[in-house]
Amino acid sequence: MAAAAAWTTSSRAQKPSMPVIGYLCPESPELFGSRLKAFHQGLREAGFVEGRDVAIEYRWANGQYAQLPALAGELIARDVDVVVAPGGAPVALAAKAAGVTKTIVFEMGGDPVQLGVVDSLSRPGGNITGISSLSVDVSPKRLELMHELLPAAKTLGVVTNPTSPTASSQLQRLQAAAETLGVHLQILRASKEEEFESVFSSVARESTNALVFTSDPYFAFRSRRLADLALKYRVPAVTQTRDFPTAGGLMSYGGDFVQSHRRAGIYAGRVLKGEKPADLPVQLVTKVEFVINLKTAKLLGHEFSPSVVSGADEVIE
Repeated sequence: MAAAAAWTTSSRAQKPSMPVIGYLCPESPELFGSRLKAFHQGLREAGFVEGRDVAIEYRWANGQYAQLPALAGELIARDVDVVVAPGGAPVALAAKAAGVTKTIVFEMGGDPVQLGVVDSLSRPGGNITGISSLSVDVSPKRLELMHELLPAAKTLGVVTNPTSPTASSQLQRLQAAAETLGVHLQILRASKEEEFESVFSSVARESTNALVFTSDPYFAFRSRRLADLALKYRVPAVTQTRDFPTAGGLMSYGGDFVQSHRRAGIYAGRVLKGEKPADLPVQLVTKVEFVINLKTAKLLGHEFSPSVVSGADEVIE
């Protein structure tokens, strides 16, 4: 991926006088390619093109989230003008802890107030603001969609990342939804890619009928692997990102990541123009995407109702 490769190095050396963005990413350029494209689109809308009007220092954690604090510290030491922290709460929290005096623009799927990232949405306070989508809040809707597809199912599996700062709150919401629906939840945990296969194989062995993934960036950026395992073990599953059904998974329901990353680019540009983050309210991306894969549903022996098909934002056939 040539474009992604180009993003792995800094463009600062081209024009030392240009303002500099420090881009702190939890993943690799390859996995973050579509998000980066949306971020650059937002920057252009704000009047900034990398290499022409702005330089960007990139730091990639490559899925090793424990490295985020050190990488954030490196960007602060480089004396960047603004730190952009996309891809979830762990990135925003690492940037905030490292950059007490640096301007920070985050992008995440959870509630930044509840997570302690900002004081309030309307007046974030201090040196930080950003964009939040509804991916975390709509986890119970994924359970409802799976229950609608499998109304006779007595047990549904929920996969959570125990290292996520939103894991506990999502599980509480899911348990409440399960009680309303009259289904039992089997809680499965995975925080490393090598644990994914055991999750699917255990479902295939047990009486669990399907898997509902909580919102988590680690899951979202490994959609192809999850889709491959879902097909291998013939397990109906739903995740937060359209990347999953696009890769062959059954369905997804979650925030529009293209819009959230695009808006993060716009905010970064506004900060570079002199606006103070404390005066920029946290923006909420309220659009939620529902994507289904009819080919996979047929392969798994299930059929979406006409109302579900007509209500989907995208139908993969």
